[in-house]
Amino acid sequence: MTSENILVVDDEPDIRQLVKEILEDEGYIVDTAENAAVAREKWSLQKPDLVLLDIWMPNEDGISLLKSWQDSGQLCCPVVMISGHATIETAVEATRLGAYDFIEKPLSMAKMLLTIENGLRAGRLESENKSLREQVTVGQEPVGSGDTMVALRETAIKFAKQNASVIINGAFGTGKEILARYIHNNSERNSSPFVKSIATDDDNVDMEKLLFGYEESNNVHYGLFDEAKKGTIYLSDISALDLKTQRRLVDMLKKGVFRRHNGRNDVCFNARLIVSSSHDLRDDIASDSFDKELYYLLDMLPITIPMLRDHAEDVPDLLSYYVDLFTEKESLPYRHFSVAAQNYLRNYRWPGNIRELKNLTQRLLILGTETEISQEEAEEALGSYVIPVYDEGIEQLPSSVYELPLRQAREQFEHDYLCWQLRKVKGNVSQLARSVKMERTHLYRKMHTLNIDPKDFN
Repeated sequence: MTSENILVVDDEPDIRQLVKEILEDEGYIVDTAENAAVAREKWSLQKPDLVLLDIWMPNEDGISLLKSWQDSGQLCCPVVMISGHATIETAVEATRLGAYDFIEKPLSMAKMLLTIENGLRAGRLESENKSLREQVTVGQEPVGSGDTMVALRETAIKFAKQNASVIINGAFGTGKEILARYIHNNSERNSSPFVKSIATDDDNVDMEKLLFGYEESNNVHYGLFDEAKKGTIYLSDISALDLKTQRRLVDMLKKGVFRRHNGRNDVCFNARLIVSSSHDLRDDIASDSFDKELYYLLDMLPITIPMLRDHAEDVPDLLSYYVDLFTEKESLPYRHFSVAAQNYLRNYRWPGNIRELKNLTQRLLILGTETEISQEEAEEALGSYVIPVYDEGIEQLPSSVYELPLRQAREQFEHDYLCWQLRKVKGNVSQLARSVKMERTHLYRKMHTLNIDPKDFN
């Protein structure tokens, strides 16, 4: 959608200006700095896609600046060193410190342009490889050929053509991150990063610093809004953000700039924000735990993912998709679901939605021995997947739960725990309240938040 940003650091004004003009003629966005101090300032204001860095500069040379970026963990893009008096030892040291390449003065413009093009390509490939590795685990698009999922994808593509913020609503396990990636991949921002984060109210995680970054001494610690650059940042479980951070988001979305913690200057926010929630944020507004202004800023393009039971016609497609995924990417033995098993699973209520189906498929591929998965085997696996509580009080959770942040793991446990208890009492809420020792009003509120319908267990 937009050109890459290049920072040119050189103490010779004629070279700076010449390189700037040439690169701008090539379509790049160029900023310049005459010394290390100005380079740090420009670096803090705009995370570049590539740096051209002169070695010999007054006060602080380029090697020292490169080392400081490397030591502080700030080196996040290719750096091409330039010099007219460099030795082999200097070139080796620059490479050891993370420099992408080394070119000599007087500059050959053809070689410089080729080196820059290769450096930018290497940076993009690294970002794309990271994104592809994540997509292998998460998925690239919402799966399903039924009318509901076809309509969902069509709406998502319409949203992808816009730049406004998007809020994705959906219960646990419905595939909100997959949809967020689908929107990003079909937008003009798809060549820029897709950055994800899970909001949390954990006291050990400073979400404000994580999102906005922070500055200390001469070091800049980029936040996720910096990393997203001109791409997309996906923030799941938005309601977990504290009110102070929510209000900072409001300020950023309205002004288009933000300031890092302890920062001195405003930083442009060029990314697109997609957020998600597993429950109705208007309930949080009513309880004064979510900022009303932020809700209306995010709610410009709302999209809701249905529960799996509401598009059960897609269950066979999903089963086939995850069988292929696990056999190809995790080398599990191939097995196929019998027609009877597929029909049975289409009529199952799927309280854990697509996440439960994915876990079930993986479990059956790991534990089964026959080529075909029978209905009886699927029924048995579903029964054993429900959290069993043993006499000694140890809960055996699916291994995927342990990979979640604490808040999501806790909510997943509460969801599965209440579903298990509801099965025991066949959907009777009065018996459930006595069993779990909760007041009924609070219990109804909890089930509403977790998208649990007692009628599913009658």
